[in-house]
Amino acid sequence: MNVILAIDLGTTGNRVIAFSENGTVVSKSYYEFPQIFPQPGWVEHDPFDIWNTVKRALTDVAAAVGPENIAAIGITNQRETTILWDKSTGKPVYNAIVWQCRRTASQCDRLREHAGFIKQRTGLFLDPYFSATKIKWILDHVEGARQKAENGQIIFGTVDTWVLWNLTGGAAHATEPSNASRTLCFNIHTLRFDDDLLRIFDIPETLLPEVKESGADFGHTAKKLLGREIPITGILGDQQAAFFAHGGWQEGVIKNTYGTGLFVVTSTGDQIPNSGKLVNTIAWSIDGKVTYALEGSVFIGGAAIQWLRDGLKIIQSAGESEPLAVSLPDNEGVYFVPALAGLGAPYWDPSARGTFLGITRGTGPAHFARAALEAIAYQSKDVIEEMRVVTRGDAFRKLAVDGGAAQNNFLMQFQADILPMTVERPVVTETTAFGAAGLAGITSGFWTREQFLEARKVDRVFTPEMDDQTRGAYYSRWKEAVERALRWAG
Repeated sequence: MNVILAIDLGTTGNRVIAFSENGTVVSKSYYEFPQIFPQPGWVEHDPFDIWNTVKRALTDVAAAVGPENIAAIGITNQRETTILWDKSTGKPVYNAIVWQCRRTASQCDRLREHAGFIKQRTGLFLDPYFSATKIKWILDHVEGARQKAENGQIIFGTVDTWVLWNLTGGAAHATEPSNASRTLCFNIHTLRFDDDLLRIFDIPETLLPEVKESGADFGHTAKKLLGREIPITGILGDQQAAFFAHGGWQEGVIKNTYGTGLFVVTSTGDQIPNSGKLVNTIAWSIDGKVTYALEGSVFIGGAAIQWLRDGLKIIQSAGESEPLAVSLPDNEGVYFVPALAGLGAPYWDPSARGTFLGITRGTGPAHFARAALEAIAYQSKDVIEEMRVVTRGDAFRKLAVDGGAAQNNFLMQFQADILPMTVERPVVTETTAFGAAGLAGITSGFWTREQFLEARKVDRVFTPEMDDQTRGAYYSRWKEAVERALRWAG
């Protein structure tokens, strides 16, 4: 039986999944790796921990399905995380600086005069989240690193590039546009690393990987790894891979991942619409055609429920939030703005703070649980409304969902009601891995696009049931609550 393998490179662990032709998970393996916190706000990974866990998971799955039955491999990854290594020895010059790391905030502040130019060229906000200032930090703080980089001895990659380099035994130093477009160095108009941007960030061009199409021949696994060479035919950043898994190339599809945060993505085709509140990024590049996307990131999604459990301790598990919410006929005027780390898209206010409103003597755990779930849906609507404004249309026809909180039926129904829009939840919950497998499978001829869509099974569809007047009243009250939370710590 032929299978497609997906290597899913996460922030806390790595998994490898084998998918059959009908989209069934045949085998999977997962290993966590340590998180390193050298200082408050700093987050690192040991690059060898990343690679060794990949190798273990890959060996597990290959042993289960047989290396001879693996048609191709796709890779999806945590984006923006930055690794520099010696191309002769394969040894990293420093730990991976993770996308969450805030150590370069002051560096970004010093470059603030370039923010508009950077947004125009890259589609991104000038923020420590992205790779460029991480690269510069390593070059400036590791003795000899800059000189070696300028001499071509040291190379850079996001996690996809690091793992690809190791998979191929050092034969491939490459990435693709969905990852390159998250570095702050890549011009999304010319589809090249940009000389002006490299000058701003003081980064030598010699460091940078080759940028191939997302669906392309990235080489083969080294024979000693699995006993035979296996083609690697697709790479996508995690949010783009999830979007691909939902058939995001079809018109009118929006994807929302309900994880710790919320990641909302929609395609803008070959257009790059101007947005001061959302990120312009590249969804993928396939068959000579680039597809652009808008992305809105919300900082606190499922983390709001985790906070009820671990902070307030009013629930013992995330699953308790659903029956509590359903126990109320409505929210009884209680709203929660979960600005526990400021507010992301579309507000971008780091001084906003978490706020509960409408509390009375009769307020109890059910109100808090319902308010937290509703807040996830309201924040998603905020981003989608901004997407409607930016794209100047109302062609969105369905919201495709994934992530842990997408299993909460109350939340999904309320999301459909408040948008209003059909919400579609697939059977396969490992959506990022399925997207990477899909791209690799389509590129290698394992699937056609139509066959891949047929392999995507829908678990449940939620359709709007709330009347317009109730919906309007709920949402306008939410907007009032947000206004109270903004600028609180300013």
